[in-house]
Amino acid sequence: MKIQDLMDTSGVRFGTSGARGLVADMSASVCFAYTAAFLRVIAVPAGSRVALGIDLRPSSPAIASACAAAIRHAGLEVDYGGPLPTPALAYYAQEQGIPALVVTGSHIPFVRNGIKFYRPTGEITKADEAGIAAASVELPEQALSVPLPALNPAIRSLYLGRYQSYFPAHSLAGMRLGFYEHSSVARDLLRELLESLGAEVSSLGRTDDFTPIDTEAVSAADIRQARRWSAELGFDALISTDGDADRPLIGDEQGNWLRGDIVGLLCARYLGIEALATPVSCNTAIEKSGAFQRVSRTRIGSPYVIEAMEQLAESGAGRIAGFEANGGFLLGSSLQHQGRSLRALPTRDAVLPILALLVGARERGIPLSQLTRGLPARYTASDRLQGFPGERSRQLVERLAESREALDSMFGSLCGDAVAMDQTDGLRITFARGEIVHLRPSGNAPELRCYAEADSPERAAALADACLQRVKASAI
Repeated sequence: MKIQDLMDTSGVRFGTSGARGLVADMSASVCFAYTAAFLRVIAVPAGSRVALGIDLRPSSPAIASACAAAIRHAGLEVDYGGPLPTPALAYYAQEQGIPALVVTGSHIPFVRNGIKFYRPTGEITKADEAGIAAASVELPEQALSVPLPALNPAIRSLYLGRYQSYFPAHSLAGMRLGFYEHSSVARDLLRELLESLGAEVSSLGRTDDFTPIDTEAVSAADIRQARRWSAELGFDALISTDGDADRPLIGDEQGNWLRGDIVGLLCARYLGIEALATPVSCNTAIEKSGAFQRVSRTRIGSPYVIEAMEQLAESGAGRIAGFEANGGFLLGSSLQHQGRSLRALPTRDAVLPILALLVGARERGIPLSQLTRGLPARYTASDRLQGFPGERSRQLVERLAESREALDSMFGSLCGDAVAMDQTDGLRITFARGEIVHLRPSGNAPELRCYAEADSPERAAALADACLQRVKASAI
């Protein structure tokens, strides 16, 4: 079976973060084949272990059973973590020097799912993805799925210990936190961690039905609910994550969710990061703040951020990190602080930025809302058109980039004159008033993303909404 043919027939293919597709298309044979190709491309020695984990989607155990079958068929051992945050599996694999697979669709709707792949050294690269796509594998006639083995509790314990050894005991003592748990795979682990650091944690919105939380496009209902929770219950902060806990969602004491790129900026500043890699879609307050010696802008997607972090390391930069607009934080350098160590973890993580902001506010004796004081007055908003075909998205972006007439017709009366365009990833347009509109086809689903930046949160939100409405109504 050729993987490229499988991509074409099943629709399961690589996006910005692993292989993704409709659950109905992620059959045992498809998932077995992808796993077998991955193990072949990274040349795992016979007898080795492979870490395997899942999120809480109803389809994830069956997909993991097919992945486990492929691992065993290759003569390898399944080291099973069960439902755990993706970064927990990645950290365990990194520390053990073994590859890993995580069955998760992250934040996308439950009718879809995916598989993330990790080398012993971290996330697979775009070159690895190309190698998997070009591979051919043989499928057995039987045993395309096997029962999942018993959980290895060491995977969970190692991830908890990473933070408990770096952040002082009682560093969150006295803080009252509301935890919007929904169907986050971190809902039990993160509660245990926060309580071990002294916080009082209240469960909010826990459900056994999968809830797709997109930290880049928080729903209006979740915005209203957060403000109600804070007004009625008086929390110091609200916390949550997306489905597989590699993207944080953090709200201040007033119930205002912080944008992911601002969370990343604040986390990096708290950790004393000197060199930063971040996608072109993130807030320009990063450079304007003057907090970092070097900032490298990339395409959207963790593989590009990791590549830029590696280049920063090769150039001799110190204390390196990266983050994305969704708030997922990647630590490129191991850190030392007052005799405590934090090992590098160059994959998206929700827990580190949550702890950094909470502990940072506690150490300074200020409410969470004041952490942003002193930052440049630049605000971002983002939204998406769902069910918007990828081909139409690409055609739209190309047309706007090529035709000033088309660009002025769509956005001129809204934004004024365009003065610069950046095609690093999609089309990012800077207008004469300093406002920014960035259109980008999603790499994971049939969606068109819109990122907007302005000098007030209200204007940024209005820009994102108005731009998508114009796109929706457009004949382009």
